[in-house]
Parts: sequence; structure tokens; C-alpha cells
Amino acid sequence: MDAPLNNIEISDNLIGPGCPCFIIAEIAQAHDGSLGTAHAYIDAVAKTGVNAIKFQTHIADAESTQDEKFRVNIFPQDKTRYEYWKRMEFTPEQWAELSVHAAEKGLIFLSTPFSLEAVDLLNSVNIKAWKIGSGEIADTQLLEYVNKTNKPILLSSGMSTWKELDAAVNIIKKFNNQFAIFQCTTSYPCPPEKLGINIMQEIKERYSCPVGLSDHSGTIFGSFAAAARSANILEVHAVFSRDCFGPDVTSSVTIEELSKLVEGVRFIEKACASIVSKDESAEELTELKRTFGKSLVATHDLNKGHVLTKKDIAFKKPGTGISIDRAQEFLGKKLTKSYSKNQQLKELDFE
Repeated sequence: MDAPLNNIEISDNLIGPGCPCFIIAEIAQAHDGSLGTAHAYIDAVAKTGVNAIKFQTHIADAESTQDEKFRVNIFPQDKTRYEYWKRMEFTPEQWAELSVHAAEKGLIFLSTPFSLEAVDLLNSVNIKAWKIGSGEIADTQLLEYVNKTNKPILLSSGMSTWKELDAAVNIIKKFNNQFAIFQCTTSYPCPPEKLGINIMQEIKERYSCPVGLSDHSGTIFGSFAAAARSANILEVHAVFSRDCFGPDVTSSVTIEELSKLVEGVRFIEKACASIVSKDESAEELTELKRTFGKSLVATHDLNKGHVLTKKDIAFKKPGTGISIDRAQEFLGKKLTKSYSKNQQLKELDFE
């Protein structure tokens, strides 16, 4: 069916206002070049309840040179960033196997392309949408190329000014493609005060599109904050353990934390979407109020014919008798029966 106004659709998943938050587990390079590890991540992530799993597709010859410097050089076997990208490569057949495996596990397969050749490769394995990383927003050639496929675009805004983001959105609009934008801060790990949760609303108002958070905080809390502010889409890095090796480990959540993140987001979105009437809610708790409420009781033995005074009454549980707010009605009235200490006073026993 057609997606409602301002919503986008990725493989039968509607994303936007009124829809469940679309959650992406970002594996990126956590597989460290091991195809087996990449498949293992698919198996693990499938158990967490996320909607999609995302990798990054790097083709060294197409995107890098021997002059590229490391952002974080922690790999002793790689002398240059080019060598690292080379080691991260999978063949088209291997990418196809990963895509099929993800689908078999109920996950939408996504991967960020970093070259035109990577776009062609991913398009050949029937990728459902394009995630454009923060560093690629200014690559108009890449943006034009992916938009020609007429698939939804997910933009990460971590390195962009409003002017640069405007330019990227204008390219997408030229092709009339669906798109969503992630608020993102390119900081690894990102401290809470720099997450920019407030910017999500600015993006939504500026571009009238679904918006979310690409979180590098290394916690589940950033996603919770975004969900509470009506994020339509979330992306979070995930690793097997904090003892894993790689540059993104400190910016990632563990698989166990990812499960809690999904559980928490579903709780938050349900809570935020549910309208509760204070009066109706209180009426539903009438029986409970009787249990926890208090009623008028005698502070000491009272004889028949006694005229009730303030010294004669106290308020004690349960709330099944005369309520506290009606006490004044019975002061000065005469009892028609005797009462013992702590016995609940009854309305019918007064003249």
C-alpha cells in the first residue's frame, strides 16, 4: 500500500508518525573482515527484536589511496587505511549470502556504500534502502547515483551544516525519493550533552520527514531519550562484547544491551502514545482505593446515645466505611448503637 504523507516505507515497514520506531543495529566493521563473524552477528542480532541489521561496504580501490590516514590506528597488521579497507572487503557473492541470511532471520539487510562501485554491488543484492554516512553527505556524485535507484534514503547528519544538509535533501527531492534523516554527532563515544536530541525536532520541521537518532554514546540511554521525543528511526552500533577489538567498541552497545534497548523503546513508545484519563483511571481503582483508603473509627468505646465529637473519631484503614471528607457531617450527631474502640462507624447508626 502507499505510505501515508511524510512516512517512508522500507520492505513493507512504514516509518514515520504513528508507526513503530524502526530500529537498526549497526555492525559496521565489527566483523573485522571475518565473513563468519558477520554471519554470527546476523544470528545474534535477529534475537534482539530490531528491524534491520546494517554493515558498511568498502571497496578499497574505489574509495581510498595509500595516503589515507587512520582515524584511530589500532590495527598493527594494516600500515594504511587503504590496507584496512582492503581487509574489510567481501566479494559480491559473499554480500549476497549475508543479505539472504539476514532475510531468513527476519531482518532487513542494509549496508552503507562508500563508492559508486559499492552502490552497484549492493544494488545487485537487492538492498532495500540506502544509508548515507555522515562523511558522504557532501559527495553529490554518490547522492545522485543512489537516488537514481529510486529507493528510500537514510541520511546521517553528523558532519553536516544546515546548508550541506539542505543541498543533500534537494538532490533527493529532485528524484522524488522517500527519505529520513538521523540526528547524529560524530563523536566516539558521544557524551550525553552532545547528542543533540533537540535537533530532531528542528530536522522534522525543516524537511517534513521522519527523523531519528544515530547514536554513538555506547549506552542504551540515548535511544530512550530519542524515543521519548518521538523518534521515528534509531540506529545504534552493536558488538558481541565490550572486550571486542575495534575502533567503534566504546561507541557500541552489547547484544544483550541491544535487546534491552528494543524492549525499552517499545515500552516508551507505547506509554507515550497512550492517552490516559485521570478521572477514568481513578474510577478503575475504586476497589483498590477502598483497600488503601481510611474510614472513621471510634477512638474509644462509645455508648448508644453518645453525641459524636472530634475526640471520639480517628481515620484508619480500610476505606470501606465513612470517608475522611465526610467526617464533618457526623460530628454533633447521636449514636443509635454502641461501638467499641477501633470499630468502623456506620452511617445508618446515627440519628
